[in-house]
Amino acid sequence: MAPSSRRLATEVAVPVPESGDPVVVELGPGTGAFTGVIQELLGGRGHHLAVEINPRLASALAARHPRVQVLNAEAAALPRLLAECGFGAADVVISGLPWASLARPVQRATLDSVRQVLAPQGAFTTFGYVHATCLASARRFRRMLGTSFEEVVPGRTVWGNLPPAFVYHTRRPRPRKSADAVNLLAAQLSSRGAARSDMHS
Repeated sequence: MAPSSRRLATEVAVPVPESGDPVVVELGPGTGAFTGVIQELLGGRGHHLAVEINPRLASALAARHPRVQVLNAEAAALPRLLAECGFGAADVVISGLPWASLARPVQRATLDSVRQVLAPQGAFTTFGYVHATCLASARRFRRMLGTSFEEVVPGRTVWGNLPPAFVYHTRRPRPRKSADAVNLLAAQLSSRGAARSDMHS
């Protein structure tokens, strides 16, 4: 409905370290609502990579923020993109992607790419709209977060955003084998639930 507010941007950018030279990756920066806040927090330190699939938005973002390395690509290619830029891992990944509007395969592939590149003590933040939490795709994404990260903490509602939103704060990405095992268990439980539902229908 409107660009993300500064209040939401501030909440999403909380994990950006106050010192050192962190590698911060931004997914789906769009018009740069989060980009400016991330740059302020970095203050010229570290490395800020922004992955934007829309070439027009990517070009405009690069012109507006010359210190940001803007990559015109899809977020699911993050492991390859990070390697090509010479970085082994990301300390922080911040996402502005509309997860609830993404298809299941895209949600999974993109979230897997984040988990793969995040440092063991790294942090991943993204947001969701309050009114969309009841959507099946939003509930599915929340479950995916739980199977991909050991810690998932929803933040308080940012009422000063249009529409109101909240931030997911996640840490400790699960190892690939562990994540695959959790995903399999979740799928089995889901199928059993569907089977019971069919029996009672």
